[in-house]
Amino acid sequence: MTTSSTPHDRPAARRTRLFFWEEAVEDWQTGRAQERRPEFSEYVVRNLRALREGVGREAGTVSSMRSVHRVPLRNDGCERLPGRYIAEHHTLALFGLHQHAAAEPVHRPGAGLGTACLLLRRSGAMTQTAVERRLFAAATAQDLNELVQHLQRLVPLLRRAGIGLDYTRLFGELARWDEPGRNRVLRSWGLQYTDPGTPDQADGEVAGERAPYWVTFDPGSPDAQAELAALRSGTGREPGTVAAMWPFHRTRMASEWRNKGALTRDLAAEHTALTLFARHQQTHNRPMHVAGHSPGTAAGLLARKAAAGSEGRAATAALERRFGVLLTSADADELAMHLRSLVPLLSKAAIGLDYDLLRTALRSWDDPRRPDAATGWRQRWDRDFHTAATS
Repeated sequence: MTTSSTPHDRPAARRTRLFFWEEAVEDWQTGRAQERRPEFSEYVVRNLRALREGVGREAGTVSSMRSVHRVPLRNDGCERLPGRYIAEHHTLALFGLHQHAAAEPVHRPGAGLGTACLLLRRSGAMTQTAVERRLFAAATAQDLNELVQHLQRLVPLLRRAGIGLDYTRLFGELARWDEPGRNRVLRSWGLQYTDPGTPDQADGEVAGERAPYWVTFDPGSPDAQAELAALRSGTGREPGTVAAMWPFHRTRMASEWRNKGALTRDLAAEHTALTLFARHQQTHNRPMHVAGHSPGTAAGLLARKAAAGSEGRAATAALERRFGVLLTSADADELAMHLRSLVPLLSKAAIGLDYDLLRTALRSWDDPRRPDAATGWRQRWDRDFHTAATS
């Protein structure tokens, strides 16, 4: 389950001239190569001043910026500016704000916004809470203008910490913000920000494997309920696009796929498991992640408990039918739908579930490379159900 690249992710084959922020880097590097003090030429300095005039201004209204635009305007009589021209205006203004008084070029190819915020957090210049508040505010912006306002407050913080940003990438992201491509942008920011392979500043080594959230969850933590609420907000949402969930993801992924905002089976399975766990845990004062409790075992224990109640055999038969429907799930999405109906019943009965196992099942249920996976899960869970229900 990986998404293919979009035209915005590929180099612009027809682009004949560098964007201004790319020209600025080339200008600075030329000065260094000529063994003179590395600094920007008067051409770049003058235009940087012009860019800062565009901060907070409407695209096309700042005459001094027109010469640095590279997106052409159509001569078709349309009064509305093209979306890419508007996106370039905002990108130029942000670059001018970011580059102002910075000793080196701040356009850093490959440094997405999520990566920049991760580096800002690791720099110690701001607390994790402060960084995430600003990143999440940008990620939840309702439209391009609101997003730009948040970025105008974030960019100076990156400059003070000496952290750069890929402005060519940002331009593409701004151009897609009010289009269907927004989810892919959000996913790339979240994946970059939670990248477990980023070297730790303290020792320069790659961080070790982090246990899934449901394994480390502490019901007694003062933040427990707020964390669970954040995870429940992702129910029914596209994996990787819910900013409040980003700190709880542990999925490892190649940097190339992170930067593309790829929707992989691993990420989708973890997202579903996190949202189910949050609904399951709710107000319980003991962990609902119980190793070894497959959905079959948990449903069987629920059936046994129901048999002892007032409805007796009828309740057990109803649960058996419900579980049988779950086992017939054709794909991971259908399996997740049935689990969302089962989990509240387990929560009410205080019966736990193995979320490590559940994530693995969701990951492999309809994987074309493992055509027999679903059959294996069905047989195992069916045995578990009858063993738990009758023992």
